[in-house]
Amino acid sequence: MSGHHIIPMKTLISTSLALVVLTIVTVAVFYLPIPAPFDVVVALLLASFKATLVGMFFMGLYYDEKFNTVVLMFSFLFFIVFIGITLLDTLFRDSGISVW
Repeated sequence: MSGHHIIPMKTLISTSLALVVLTIVTVAVFYLPIPAPFDVVVALLLASFKATLVGMFFMGLYYDEKFNTVVLMFSFLFFIVFIGITLLDTLFRDSGISVW
């Protein structure tokens, strides 16, 4: 196993500032007139990039063994597959059901 790596304060502050800037960009993108399917794609790309920054630097995966990164990626893959299988069910639901 690799030894414990102490992440420099400069890296943590830079990552924090990048996350703040990307959050501001995410809010700004909300107000732009982007067509319907692409606004979600842009928001998901920004969120994925922010999650990558958090995983790499705050969780220390950039300095850790690559096996831990692979385990994290496979857990995300399984999560996406399970959510996708659940959303497939929405194609077969009856839209005529009323709550009241």
